[in-house]
Amino acid sequence: MEIVETKERNEKELLIDMKMNVKRNKSFSSSRIAFCALGLSVLTACGGGQGGMKMGDNQFAVETVKVTSSNQSEQYPATIKGLQDIEVRPQVSGLIVKLCVDEGATVRKGQALFQIDPTQYKAAYDQAVASVKSAKANLETLSATEKNKKMLHDQKIISDFEYQTAVNNLLTAKASLAQAEAAYSAAKQNLGFCTVTSPSNGVIGTFPYRIGALVSPSIAEPLTTVSEIGDMYVYFSMTEKQLLDMTRAGGTLKEQLEKMPAVKLQLADGTMYAEEGKIDAVSGVIDQTTGSVSMRAIFPNKQNVLRSGGMANVVFPYTMNDVILVPQSATQEIQDKKFVYVLQSDSTLKHTEIQVSNLNDGKNYIVTGGLKEGDQIVVEGVQTLQDGQKISPITVAQKEAKFQKALQDQRDGNIQTAFN
Repeated sequence: MEIVETKERNEKELLIDMKMNVKRNKSFSSSRIAFCALGLSVLTACGGGQGGMKMGDNQFAVETVKVTSSNQSEQYPATIKGLQDIEVRPQVSGLIVKLCVDEGATVRKGQALFQIDPTQYKAAYDQAVASVKSAKANLETLSATEKNKKMLHDQKIISDFEYQTAVNNLLTAKASLAQAEAAYSAAKQNLGFCTVTSPSNGVIGTFPYRIGALVSPSIAEPLTTVSEIGDMYVYFSMTEKQLLDMTRAGGTLKEQLEKMPAVKLQLADGTMYAEEGKIDAVSGVIDQTTGSVSMRAIFPNKQNVLRSGGMANVVFPYTMNDVILVPQSATQEIQDKKFVYVLQSDSTLKHTEIQVSNLNDGKNYIVTGGLKEGDQIVVEGVQTLQDGQKISPITVAQKEAKFQKALQDQRDGNIQTAFN
């Protein structure tokens, strides 16, 4: 009987313990839910949509629109060319027996680049030298013969025909010497052509032909290209409308070119070239297929950074005066249209469409319509607002001060006042 009572008592105690555990678990879950809700409210207060921060109240930062000037730039795809890109071609036929420089080397005018097998041209040169010597000897002999014949002719010892024959032989010998000397000059020149030299100072291009290749003056590709790169030409195109705007700005096109600011060059890797260039030429013909006109800028290339045939972007800077700038964070885009919230006199907001230029610096839009100087717009948190909503406007400086105060309260553990 005691055993039964003890068993029943133990079962009751076990049941009581289970109920207590359930209550503790419920209490722990409620605490977790409350903590998560607190965290969520903190995050919501810090969020504010699109960089804005609505700190537990209805205050939003607004800014007064002002007319100002803006430094802008426009980029044009460009091709880099040397002042001269000279094709190097052989002037004699033969096998390449030596490469005197490597690809990409900087060379001077007259420096040897390739050596073509000179064997046959050296033989022709030696033969020409011998022919000249033979012609000179024959000329000397016939010259002496003519003098002797003249003396005999003057003494009436020989006939006029015999003397005239001697004179003609002398003239033939002189012509033979001239012919031999011409052949000598050609042979000497061809022998010199076996050493292909650089036509100018510059940088060597690639070598499509190497040692052992048979080349001739009629080859399809040149042996290489020498590019003068002390200064570089950069070619780009501008639309006809832009050219007309430039011309109408005052004065002739030449005068406008002289007044143009220096241009910059963005290289293929996205970096900006250290040296500035100057626009020095504009094509006189507009391309009818594209409606564009070719322009040329010249850039110094002292460090040989620029290479002929490279691609880049010409950056054309200019200043726009009397424009309105608004932060991009203050705008909403709906169906390719831009909107801002303009603060009204009764502190309500008006969802206003604005027109912007296609030029921007990545942070601000240039407003071309929809706003006027003195308008006040909400600059942050615009994604949380609605047309006609009433707010408490504060300045950007006040918003920043309040934000810093809230962060300090949060660090100090003043959760109750952190987001009041």
